[in-house]
Amino acid sequence: MSARTHARKDASSEAMQAPRLRTLLLTDLCDSTALVERIGDNAAAALFREHDRLVVKLQQQWRGRLIDRSDGLLLLFDRPIDGLGFALDYARGLKAMGDAHALTLCARQGLHVGEVLTWRNSDEAVSIGAKPLEVEGLAKPTAARLMSMARPGQILISAVAESLTHRAARELGDRAERILWKSHGRWRFKGVPTPMEIYEVGEVGLTPLRMPKNSAKAWRDVPLWRRPAALMTEVALILLTAGILWIIGRPEPAIAFAERDWVVVGDLHNLTDSAVLDDPLQQALRLSLQQSKHVNLVSEKRAHDMLELMKQSDRAKIDRALGAQIALRSGAKALILPSVADVGGNLRVTVEVIDPVTQATVYMYHSEGRGQRSLLSSIDAVSSNLRAGLGETLASIKVNSAPLPRVSTANMDALNAYALAQREFGTGHYLRARDYYMRAVELDPTFALANVGVARCNYYLEEPSLGLPYLEKALSFRGKLPPREQVYLDAWYAQIKDPINAYEKWMQMANLYPDDFAAAENTAYALEARNRYREALVYAKSAASSRYEYDPLALELLGRMQLALGKKKEALAAFRSARASGLASAAVWEAVTLAVMGDFAAAHAIWPDEKRLDVAYFDQVSIYIDEGRSDKALPEILRLSKGIEHTSTRYRQSLVATAAAQYAQGQHAEVLATIEATVPEALASISTSADGFSQRSNAVVAASLALLGQRLGNAATAKAVLQALMAKPELAKMPSVAELVLLLQARTALLEGRASEAVQLLKPRLDGTEAYQYHVVLKEAYTSLGDQHSAANESGWLQNAHGRAYAEFGGCGWCQQPMNVFDAMKAGGE
Repeated sequence: MSARTHARKDASSEAMQAPRLRTLLLTDLCDSTALVERIGDNAAAALFREHDRLVVKLQQQWRGRLIDRSDGLLLLFDRPIDGLGFALDYARGLKAMGDAHALTLCARQGLHVGEVLTWRNSDEAVSIGAKPLEVEGLAKPTAARLMSMARPGQILISAVAESLTHRAARELGDRAERILWKSHGRWRFKGVPTPMEIYEVGEVGLTPLRMPKNSAKAWRDVPLWRRPAALMTEVALILLTAGILWIIGRPEPAIAFAERDWVVVGDLHNLTDSAVLDDPLQQALRLSLQQSKHVNLVSEKRAHDMLELMKQSDRAKIDRALGAQIALRSGAKALILPSVADVGGNLRVTVEVIDPVTQATVYMYHSEGRGQRSLLSSIDAVSSNLRAGLGETLASIKVNSAPLPRVSTANMDALNAYALAQREFGTGHYLRARDYYMRAVELDPTFALANVGVARCNYYLEEPSLGLPYLEKALSFRGKLPPREQVYLDAWYAQIKDPINAYEKWMQMANLYPDDFAAAENTAYALEARNRYREALVYAKSAASSRYEYDPLALELLGRMQLALGKKKEALAAFRSARASGLASAAVWEAVTLAVMGDFAAAHAIWPDEKRLDVAYFDQVSIYIDEGRSDKALPEILRLSKGIEHTSTRYRQSLVATAAAQYAQGQHAEVLATIEATVPEALASISTSADGFSQRSNAVVAASLALLGQRLGNAATAKAVLQALMAKPELAKMPSVAELVLLLQARTALLEGRASEAVQLLKPRLDGTEAYQYHVVLKEAYTSLGDQHSAANESGWLQNAHGRAYAEFGGCGWCQQPMNVFDAMKAGGE
């Protein structure tokens, strides 16, 4: 008998442990053979040694037991959250390794929790190649099946594992907020009688969020209504056989459409004698399809931008030929061609689903009714059929749908005004967009999305209080809206009424709808208001997609985050792209970036015609101060403030910039006069403002002026402002306001000769999200203490954060920018 045979006998004689509940993780390194072929044996060996070090490190960190390995790993964990932590860090570690070697490294991973049997092999068996520990049980092939289903870079977990890990996700630390959890529905495994719900887990930017692959051993548990019925008679069997033979002989065209794939909607082919139906019906179809979580729409703007790239007129009709080319260029899987025609006295709405590769019609759906009042119901019907034809489940359609007259309006003129408003908003023409939205509301006061549009325009025009009544009216119709629009409405209400909770609302929407660009964009705005620029950059990049309807606005936001982080060249490129798309305000930020780069002549040359700007921008005042031409700054801000309504919040914001320009000119008496006249008015406006956004803005105006007054020895105003703000605890806790409260307290200590206390107040808050002025006060405090080294460090920070001095929102529409820039300029001259 051979030694190997003896070893097997010895191994099998080991007593098995009782079944225990354990977490199993199986991984498979994607395309490892091709990788070795491409980079060679030596490089591959070095790479795999680095990979082994990563695995050992993560084993120690997450308390994992390596059972088996080849191209992949089989690991055993006592706790599910340890297995998930290993999987997430392993995915991140592979990406870092790949980036370091200019390679694409990723793994498929499957995680399951279940009972397993374990036993140890004898030493003799191990010496000839056996594993030290054997693991068996149904949990093992289940984890293996999950791993085999996963796409590259994807982590799939069972429902049991999901419930245990989701509950313990807080143990993963801060990154738990960036983890996405997505259900992929119920799946059946070969040999397993009951279906299993499958979840995908991963970090933003790393996980593919795609439906797993069907295979012969794992497939989706399709509802019964979608399965062919069993045939009970011989005649039916014959008919089925004949049908199969016919299908084999004449295959119908089909589109391989997966969840969250993209479609292009072509221009409406209007065969009636009513040309006014074009825009309303086009907008109605888009609104209906946008309710789906299964289908993503390429924006109208992106489609017409593609026409320009194809050297076609931007007024060219997107028909079958042009639409197919646009779909191919944009990566869309299908082209939707809508049409409306008068058929026998009825208005028939038809949509064709076109394969962009062959330009063949794959599906066609139509619905008809009498008169224009039937059109929206017809669009609802064809939209539902279309979504089902593209693979969306009936349950999803039912949950994520509402009749168009409820979602939008039954009034065609109102829908036409809404369509025009959407186009104007996308190019930054907020006044024109507001007029169109208001016209839509006049025609149909129950049009919830148009009411939101009015509020949104007023927000961008720095007049949020004017939009609040429209937002509250939209909230009264909230129950009529589908889930996505309800979340969107709630987030906008928080943005204006309760800014302190806006970030959580937008983050919730971004997590629920990862492909919703507006959610990503507004999450970035909310993070920007908190000076969390690095986090905001991730969401801004996600929103700045050519597929987004408002991508110029997202590009401008992206550029501002890059500017705040010191990435001047990247910021300049983003602003130029946004300006090229027709966004006039992007030229303002382009000028700012050029000023930060020291090219003041180019900055003034690129400044846009003010007729194209719907809001007064103070940035040119800052540029003059930065240039050392404060004599130009003061006349500029005085000229701008004359054109602003003197009872508005924006006017009071302009007075902060005015005081900064006066200070830069050395007009200290005038600064104190401006402070004395403005601060009481700003504090009074806090109590009369109905929305949190305006309250915050007025609080920031008062505190910013009081802070400037402290530089000139005015302690009384600062004391009055502090008392007023501390009497409103919720307001005092808001981002920007809370920072200014701390700054006022620190400057008060500095004025009273307690420089050490000022340092103690501010230094613990230096986490990268602090206000620019923290470092100004710290520099003065260190100088007062005679700590020249620390003062020099703060001066260096102020110089290096030149872009941030401009980009910091500050809670008042960049009204603190001129003072920040003055301090940056002074630090640079020292």
